[in-house]
Amino acid sequence: MRRLLASARRSRRKSESIDVPGTVEVPSPGRPPRSGRLGNQGRDAFFFLSPWLLGLSVLTMVPMGASLYLSFTDYDLLSSPEWVGFENFIRMFTSDPRYLTSVRVTFIYVALTVPLKLMIALAVALILRRTGRGSGVYRALFYLPSLLGGSVAIAMLWRQIFGINGVVNRFTGVFGFDPVSWISDPDVSLLVLVALAVWQFGTPMVVFIAGLSQIPLDLYEAARVDGANRWRQFWHVTLPMLSPVILFNLIFQIIISFQSFTSAAIISGGRGGPADTTLLYTLYLYQRGFTTFDMGYASAMAWILLIIIAFFTALAFKFTSRFVYYEGE
Repeated sequence: MRRLLASARRSRRKSESIDVPGTVEVPSPGRPPRSGRLGNQGRDAFFFLSPWLLGLSVLTMVPMGASLYLSFTDYDLLSSPEWVGFENFIRMFTSDPRYLTSVRVTFIYVALTVPLKLMIALAVALILRRTGRGSGVYRALFYLPSLLGGSVAIAMLWRQIFGINGVVNRFTGVFGFDPVSWISDPDVSLLVLVALAVWQFGTPMVVFIAGLSQIPLDLYEAARVDGANRWRQFWHVTLPMLSPVILFNLIFQIIISFQSFTSAAIISGGRGGPADTTLLYTLYLYQRGFTTFDMGYASAMAWILLIIIAFFTALAFKFTSRFVYYEGE
């Protein structure tokens, strides 16, 4: 038997060493690949990526570099920049109370907007996740506010809706409530901006629907067999499997919320009132750069905003990584 096995191995090695016409030589793992075709592919890839690389360098990197330089200067858009070092950054935190107010208002705005938007988006996604007749129409209707909500026209319409004679006060008046000056009352004016932002829940909703469609149905069937009701299925199956999508939406919405500008500028008339209660960070940045023409100070504010967004993004990654489940782990 050993002789037969040895003979079979020798014949197999001989047959593998014979060159068969029409076969393709497969390079060994240690042999370097042929560089001709790969070189052509690299040139083709660079050719097709060149418009994006040009736009990245000219429209993004160059302005960022100019903004970083201007943040250390005194620049009014008319005269030449004058180097002042860290004076702009020091002035923010020591002698500009409106800057600290804008930071506080923005933090409150983000803290209210992001959780509410994600909770509503997830709730609607759970309702619309099933496909059927008319499901695409319903999804499009719920997504429509995200396409229109960031426009100037919708912000002006929102200002009319929450006006003293607007639709909201007329609706509440039917139930006997006194009209509220939503826009001019410092106690509730920021809630108007929050409501407009939360109304634009379509984008995270679509992402949640895509994530829900990837959860295997076998997990729900196994949970039902174990006696889990719908709440337990949601808590122990849906949320863990959807955790990477939740993290993505959380970070994306944090970035979007810190950059909100249009609604505050239009609804408050560009002033951030009343009593600076709607003075978001980007609105105050715009005022310093294009109203008082203190472009050096505005550039410094822009870089502080970048640091704030990076900090909260890293914070989200750090404190949610233990709760995020990736399939295959």
